[in-house]
Amino acid sequence: MVFFSTQLLLLLLLSILGSLLLLARSGRKGKLAPGPVGMPVLGNLRHLGPLPHRNLRDLARRHGPLMLLRLGATRMLVVSSASAAREVLQTHDADCCSRTAGPGPKLLSYGFKDVAFAPYGEQWREMRKLFVKEFVSMRRVKAAWGARQAQVEKLMAGLTPNTPVALGERIYGLVNGIICTVAFGNVYGAEMFHRVLGEALELQASFSAEDFFPNAAGRLVDRLTGLAASRNRSFAAIDTFLEVVIEQHLEPKSEREGSDLVDAILMDTFVGGVNTTSVTILWAMSELIRNPRVLKKVQKEIRVAARGNNWVQPEDMPKLSYLRMVVKETLRLYPPATLLLPRETLQNVKIGGYDVPARTRVAVNVWAIGRDPTSWGEGAEEFDPDRFEAGASHGEVDLHGAHFELLPFGAGRRICPGIAMALMNVEFTLANLLCGFDWALPEGTEVEDISMEETGAGLTFHRKTPLVLVPTLPQRA
Repeated sequence: MVFFSTQLLLLLLLSILGSLLLLARSGRKGKLAPGPVGMPVLGNLRHLGPLPHRNLRDLARRHGPLMLLRLGATRMLVVSSASAAREVLQTHDADCCSRTAGPGPKLLSYGFKDVAFAPYGEQWREMRKLFVKEFVSMRRVKAAWGARQAQVEKLMAGLTPNTPVALGERIYGLVNGIICTVAFGNVYGAEMFHRVLGEALELQASFSAEDFFPNAAGRLVDRLTGLAASRNRSFAAIDTFLEVVIEQHLEPKSEREGSDLVDAILMDTFVGGVNTTSVTILWAMSELIRNPRVLKKVQKEIRVAARGNNWVQPEDMPKLSYLRMVVKETLRLYPPATLLLPRETLQNVKIGGYDVPARTRVAVNVWAIGRDPTSWGEGAEEFDPDRFEAGASHGEVDLHGAHFELLPFGAGRRICPGIAMALMNVEFTLANLLCGFDWALPEGTEVEDISMEETGAGLTFHRKTPLVLVPTLPQRA
């Protein structure tokens, strides 16, 4: 017991020393952005909480849209307004476009040989070009229609009218099928992929002592808490999954289903696509069931476009302008990555009149920006797709990185390259769910009973409770 206490005391002293050295190196000259007072050694870590996007929004209301936190020995600039986001992601994009070297992402990406987490440089530029060309270009989006239709038909056929269904697993399986078929040329076991993907996301997003104390003390804490061992076990499971994919990939071309992209990219460049897409679909269905007027309006548009058919076809999609507004509003209120992936400054830069030292983390709170009354008015927290109608106050706002009040995919050099693929998967799935069935709550459940509480960690936040709905066959005229 005495030995263990001595170890902890030594660890604390090492952490304090490491923190002081790092802070001294980063420099304290100039006018730094304001922020809350932190604790010794830990800094502002206690302010993050289980839902950091909400806690940081509340702090920003007191300290401003550019707020500097100290997380252990690490500085983090939190951006919480459209104007501040424009400065970071457009005006100073070149100075704020690298990534932090977290131990989780480093392990998963085999030493940052990827697109999402690689530091800015020539290797990242070449990998991004390859990724866009081979996976998320418009050519690929169009080529994915076969996989998209097959998985949607499978989902619809598995729904039993008048029988309650927990949509989460069904939607996850559908998106898994689309992504795996397009990316790998085959659908791997949904249960296995779900488990491996969950581990991958946890590994990517997990915070560890080494994140905040990047020295020997941080590494020692991770070992003592068992986090390092857990991280290695998760990576081993992911690596085993990739071995299965690669073995099939090495088979003669004629023995595989279609073409795959194992040559071109690693799994972590699109591993978030399954989770973020399924989460967006579930949030959209949650809000639609809570807003019968919107549900009725979007279903009418879809069924007119489908010309009385039970299925929406690819050629029907351009007619669905209101559905696109529903998806846009869902992404405004529930961006898949609430804080985007953290950036890191490459050099000292002045943002909003404040001096930001090199190697400062930059977190853009797109969840807070999407709900900011300054940009969206008094109804900023309300689900109202009509705000995007042509001629309405936000009719011209899009989500491709040009309008900084709506940034679910980010902007600038680090904007998500998979926007077109993600939107088409979300829109086509929703269109068919709403065309083929009417939807109701289970007997004894009222709209007021629907919980919109969030849970999650790191990259994405999803519904805390399953979304259970009852599909019924619509009355056709």
